[in-house]
Amino acid sequence: MSRTALTLALVQQSDQGTTEANLDDCEAAIRAAAIREAQLVLLQELHNTAYFCQIEDPALFDLAEPIPGPTTERLSALARELGLVIVGSLFERRAPGLYHNTAVVLDADGSLAGIYRKMHIPDDPGYYEKYYFTPGDLGFNPVDTAVGRLGVLVCWDQWFPEAARAMALAGAQLLLYPTAIGWDPTDGPEEQARQLDAWVTVQRGHAIANGLALASCNRVGFEPAPNGHAAGARFWGHSFVCGPQGEILAQADDQAPKLLVAELDLARTEEVRRSWPFLRDRRIDAYADLNRRYRD
Repeated sequence: MSRTALTLALVQQSDQGTTEANLDDCEAAIRAAAIREAQLVLLQELHNTAYFCQIEDPALFDLAEPIPGPTTERLSALARELGLVIVGSLFERRAPGLYHNTAVVLDADGSLAGIYRKMHIPDDPGYYEKYYFTPGDLGFNPVDTAVGRLGVLVCWDQWFPEAARAMALAGAQLLLYPTAIGWDPTDGPEEQARQLDAWVTVQRGHAIANGLALASCNRVGFEPAPNGHAAGARFWGHSFVCGPQGEILAQADDQAPKLLVAELDLARTEEVRRSWPFLRDRRIDAYADLNRRYRD
């Protein structure tokens, strides 16, 4: 990587009602990020649509698209025009009956630098992703771009230290998480506070344990359940960027869309890892049980 200073922008959005309107909103934010001299823009999970996984409906598979496809073509043209790297998030139609939750990385020349298919797929009330998405089969492989080697993961992946570690061991210079997470509106304020704090804390822990800067871009605002029979979800925003010691460099709130811009010094990874040499001190000879589901 030739540069160590990096200007990163996160696009925290609320659903605009249609794919075209959401993509227009993405484009406007990306152009605004370019004006602020961003070199890398991170979009939220499944930014083209409302979060449709609140219910199971076979008709919603029609929202998926191939890669390359219409959205990657549009993001590619923007990346090439503005000379920046864009990380987007799509409902990928890989083949008839085979779909993924996929992050796409468009390089600064407009080329498709790589993709990452979400590995950990949740199946919880309001998050019925196993109905729609096949678990990823590309492993934890960073994507090389004009701004560095990006460790791109997606939402539910952010709760698993193994995923962040695997990206770090493959040479990722930055961890990125497109995200869609929110509260059940029936949860009380104390439970909501615990959930949000856990979400921020676990990701700061990944940054610290791996000596890497990290960015998580979440959607914001209330989205009713598509069938009108469930409580819906209030996405809590709070997109943030932290440094390799978990220090918060920039953070949005839970109230509104936000273009969040942060300055990173990626050279700090070397400095931090010299003082906190977790990779040096790992006991890889003693970790065989991590390949087991559970020690009975």
